Amino acid sequence: MKATGSTVAELVQARWGDHRPGLRFEQQELSHHQVAAGAAARAALLADLLPRGAEPHVGVLLDNTPEYPLWLSAAALAGAAVAGINPTRRGAELARDIVHTDCRVLVTERAHLALLDGLELPGVRVLVTDTAAYAELLAPYARARPEISSAATPASRMLLYFTSGSTGAPKAAICSQGRLAAAGQSLVSHFRLGPDGVHYICMPMFHGNAVIADWAPALAAGAGVALRRRFSASAFLDDVRAHGATYFTYVGRAVQYVLATPERPDDTENPLLTGFGTEAGAVDAGRFEKRFGVRLVEGYGSSEGGAAIQRTPGTPAGAIGRAAPGDELVVVDPGTREECPPASFAADGRLLNGDAAIGELVNKGRTPFEGYWRNTEADAARLRDGWYWTGDLFYRDGEGFLYFAGRTDDRLRVDSENLAAAVIESILTRWEEAAAVAVYAVPDPVAGDQVMAAVAPREGVSFDPLAFAEFLLSQPDLGTKMAPRFVRVVGRMPVTATNKVARAVLRGEGFRCGDPVWWRPVAGAGGYRRFDEADVAALLDQYRVQGREGLL
Repeated sequence: MKATGSTVAELVQARWGDHRPGLRFEQQELSHHQVAAGAAARAALLADLLPRGAEPHVGVLLDNTPEYPLWLSAAALAGAAVAGINPTRRGAELARDIVHTDCRVLVTERAHLALLDGLELPGVRVLVTDTAAYAELLAPYARARPEISSAATPASRMLLYFTSGSTGAPKAAICSQGRLAAAGQSLVSHFRLGPDGVHYICMPMFHGNAVIADWAPALAAGAGVALRRRFSASAFLDDVRAHGATYFTYVGRAVQYVLATPERPDDTENPLLTGFGTEAGAVDAGRFEKRFGVRLVEGYGSSEGGAAIQRTPGTPAGAIGRAAPGDELVVVDPGTREECPPASFAADGRLLNGDAAIGELVNKGRTPFEGYWRNTEADAARLRDGWYWTGDLFYRDGEGFLYFAGRTDDRLRVDSENLAAAVIESILTRWEEAAAVAVYAVPDPVAGDQVMAAVAPREGVSFDPLAFAEFLLSQPDLGTKMAPRFVRVVGRMPVTATNKVARAVLRGEGFRCGDPVWWRPVAGAGGYRRFDEADVAALLDQYRVQGREGLL
């Protein structure tokens, strides 16, 4: 039942005549054949709706409902591209995303209609899926068969997905049909995914992770798909059992939130075989496997497709893996463009030469990066000196295994020493009282940065500053400059729509926020006490004296 093909359209077409369960959502179930038929109807409708000469782009502003994969499949057949529109965007920013990607058709639902009120969207035809008018519009195309348009080639644009960034407007990365089909088939081979599996998609489908790492391999394997409208940690296990899910993907803090739910005696009684994603961390991955009996595989792939790391047998704890075949990945100093020396470790695993070993991951070999839509400046920033610059910090051991150290803007410089937020976070996640942690820089009053951490305690647990300080002292690999000077206690970690920590928000608010903050008056020494208004005023005076208040 596995499908092969050089385009997504061929994978969609291969499901015609397959009457096994193909798509599950709440109480609804469609066979693979019904999904292919629904895609064919929408492809035929799209061909009639797109103005002659217009870019074949359709915007999709939906939660994870069946209409989302139906329109992905329809676009593949029609040789069109889907621009995933983020429903957490608002006003002019939302309008900019739709207009920038040249969407002449926008597919949405009633729940999101209010977001479009007052927006200027010239020439955009809006389809509202959960209405009688939409059903009537589709009705004449009900007998369409999944024929592949001549425009559907391996090089055809398939996805325009926005990559998040800490500054500037999001950039729409291009993914072709050929690259998406190849990515799906590669994951099928790597994880030995089969047609009897069910892929649980709970990450938002406007993001590349859900489509590239979950939906595409399901399509390539001929596996079923189960959708969750929006991620829910409390519903995760019930969904997995109800749908018989065997595979899922995650991003950011989703795993931490699932682990923060109350434990059940039967947690291990579930059909899951594999979870694949990023940023769970070795500690939480171990907790997840122990609690649910499911192995999490931490991977790395640049959202734009420019670099990938594969975990192979023998990968050390904490490492992501080695470069994927064809990639020539090196860790370089962005300033000198010289390769960083290998990492040195103490007997307890502590990184000894992080200042020298941590650098930006660069692909010096061939790259499948296909550019950004109408953004030559961003293309040039990503491809410099003939290399693909990932924007991510890594270090490499003597055997060539790569370790993730955060984004380039997550680097901290404390007392003239470069530190990586991800390295400190991986230590703080060992604190069992925390459901989630995040580490980021706040400016030092004199020079460089200070370390600040946001901590979301587990349900029913209060932050204990003495216990936290004792925990830090017991961590042998926590360097003296790594210990947070400030600790912000949050009820829930602020995250983006894709469950990544909203670091730009945390950095922007710093220690002047609405949540309780604890601090060490002397950095790296003593216990923590509440950071009160008098402390804020006194510290701000230090910034003023040094002329650094503007950095806050």
